[in-house]
Amino acid sequence: MTVRHDRADGMRRRHFLTNAALGGATIIGATALGGLDAEAAFAAEPSLDPAIAKSTFVEGRITGMTGSILEVAGSNGGHSRVQMTNVTSVWKVRATTAEVIEVGDGLYARGVKMPDGTVAADAVWVNIVNLDTQIRGIAKNRLHLAHGQHELVGHVAPDASASYAGRALTSDLSRLRIGQSAQVLGAWRPSDNSVDVVRISVGH
Repeated sequence: MTVRHDRADGMRRRHFLTNAALGGATIIGATALGGLDAEAAFAAEPSLDPAIAKSTFVEGRITGMTGSILEVAGSNGGHSRVQMTNVTSVWKVRATTAEVIEVGDGLYARGVKMPDGTVAADAVWVNIVNLDTQIRGIAKNRLHLAHGQHELVGHVAPDASASYAGRALTSDLSRLRIGQSAQVLGAWRPSDNSVDVVRISVGH
C-alpha cells in the first residue's frame, strides 16, 4: 500500500468517524476503521491513522453514561467525555458491542477531539490491563499471579493464548510454570479485582 493510499484511507476513516459522531454515518463496520486487537491499545505508535496528526487518548473510570456519551474520570484527576459512535470498535475481553459497557468500568479510548471537547472514539478498550506478573500457582482455568505486592487471580479465557520466549502465539498453555515471570494482557473484573487472562507471555 502506498503513502497515497494510506492517506486516502485515513481521510475516509476520519471523515466517517466525524460523521458518525454527528449521527450521519451508518454504512461501515466498526473494525473497518482501525486496530481493535488488545495489543493496539499499548502500541508504541500513538496513531494508526496518518490523516490524524495526533490522536487523542482517554483513560480512567466510567462514572456515568448519557445516551452515547461516556463520562470518564481520569486517573490524573481530570474529566473527559467520550462519544461512542456507530463505528466505534469496542473490546472487553474480546470484540463486542457498546451494550456491555457499565458504569464503574475502566476505559482506554482512542479517537478524535471534537469542537465541543468530546472525544469521538474510534476504538475503546474496556477494563484492559497489561501487567508484569509472576506465576505463583496454576489451577484448572485460572492462574494465581503476583503483581508487585498484590496477589490476584487470573481467569484463563477459553480462547487464551500464550507466547514462549517471543515465539508465535499458541493455544497450548501447558508449558506455563510456577515461578515464571509473565506479562499478562487481559481484562480487569472490577467486582472482585481479578483479571481475565487473554494473552500471556513468558520468557520474553
